[in-house]
Amino acid sequence: MTDRERRLLECVVNVSEGRDEKVISTLTASAGGNLLDVHSDPDHHRSVFTLAGSADEVQHAARSLALSAVSSVDIRRHSGVHPRIGALDVVPFVSLVGGPLRDGPLAFAIEARDGFARWAGRDLNLPCFLYGPERGLPELRKAAWSTLEPDTGPSSPHVSAGAAAVGARPALVAYNLWLAESGLDDARRVAAAVRGPYLRTLGLATATAVQVSCNLIAPWKVGPGDAFDAVASRACVDRAELVGLVPLAVLDAEPKHRWEELGLSPSATIEARLEGAGLGGGRFGDRDP
Repeated sequence: MTDRERRLLECVVNVSEGRDEKVISTLTASAGGNLLDVHSDPDHHRSVFTLAGSADEVQHAARSLALSAVSSVDIRRHSGVHPRIGALDVVPFVSLVGGPLRDGPLAFAIEARDGFARWAGRDLNLPCFLYGPERGLPELRKAAWSTLEPDTGPSSPHVSAGAAAVGARPALVAYNLWLAESGLDDARRVAAAVRGPYLRTLGLATATAVQVSCNLIAPWKVGPGDAFDAVASRACVDRAELVGLVPLAVLDAEPKHRWEELGLSPSATIEARLEGAGLGGGRFGDRDP
């Protein structure tokens, strides 16, 4: 088995729709058999679709989902607490390898990213901004349409879909920590205090509560337990919420007795969902033909 055969491509598509169940069902159906997980949040007004498989399979699934999102989601009527630049808001590609899964060659993800962005710009008439080694996603959000022009597609926003941020990155864990007896100012204060090189945070308010929304951009170094404890040392954490999936190694790095407290479970690992989908549980090159 070659190294390339053992590579797994993941794509975590963020669509600016988290409330209309009919639209979410249409988006889900468009992604096909490589869809491992859907996480919808009405307050963020956002759904996160986790795709995984071979490069060809994931590219096909991501394009099908993109077509559905651009045709069914109108960013002009969108309101939600999460920042966004478009209907098909964020499309990151992730290279993973081996079992248990770990970060694979970033060049593999960059190749998929660039191919998708060229296709979306040409076939969907959708401006695409690239992130990865060139720039981070927060930098892209701040600069898009001001000091930063699209890398592919038209030079002005799509009339109903806006634009897309298309990325290549290592594994990332999205994680929400809901606070008890706190207001938005408290959430923002805590988010600023715990923010660091491996932990991106925002303090956000929903209709009923506030949260510290976290991106663990190096979960092998700063995991869910680290984020939870950093926030809990400054505010009362009501509950933890995993957005999407985690690699098994990230779960196994946390003490088993804390999994429930941290909002983690073996069924929410990439490997478990791959196994359930008949994709080898992370032993990607071991699939039967």
